[in-house]
Amino acid sequence: MKLYGMHSAFKTAVDTGKSDDYTLDQFVSMIIDAEWDDKNNRKIERSIKNAKFHYKASIESIIYDEARNIDQTKVLRLAECDFINKNENILITGSTGAGKSYMAIAIGYQACIQGYKVMYHNTTKLFSKLKMAKADGSYLKELSKIEKQHLIILDDFGLQPLDSQNRIALLEIIEDRTGKGSVIVTSQVPVQAWYETIGEKTIADAILDRLIHGANRIELKGESMRRKRIKINQENN
Repeated sequence: MKLYGMHSAFKTAVDTGKSDDYTLDQFVSMIIDAEWDDKNNRKIERSIKNAKFHYKASIESIIYDEARNIDQTKVLRLAECDFINKNENILITGSTGAGKSYMAIAIGYQACIQGYKVMYHNTTKLFSKLKMAKADGSYLKELSKIEKQHLIILDDFGLQPLDSQNRIALLEIIEDRTGKGSVIVTSQVPVQAWYETIGEKTIADAILDRLIHGANRIELKGESMRRKRIKINQENN
């Protein structure tokens, strides 16, 4: 029956002699709770693995420095993931090293912990993957995978202008998610310049109308967090 949590709790209690500390009802309740915890933890681990995050990140480790222009209350509210229930998006912008990807992944981790299906993508690599999928006939299958997620993260959007194929792919992704799921986009490019990045005004209008309307925006400022961490490490050494 694969009751690994029950087996582990039972074995530990017997091996340590703590089984005598419980009444029969308490012992049964304890191993049932252990089984539930084990199944839940394994489910979270699978969700995090399937999300393919670039690295591990946590809301607790975000530095809420005033110079970074971060509203801690807003970030903590987003970490509750109610924005996913409302099918809202999050747009995180800022210069290189400002911590955009870290914040997006930290929110993604919270979503996995709360039972949502999440998928992380570097935007440039995603577009390359979708071009290859067009060539080998698996394009619709890849889009279907993305559509099934409660939340997708498009990291480093806008590093280069979109060509016609990538433009259509982005439109299909965003269109499929409208009213059905959420997107977190991180970008070095300010939101107001995304029209130029996307190109083709009609398609840009269609994408940005769906992506920006009602979105939660975070604009990070201040010095590079990478440089800041290097300075701190050097000072500590």
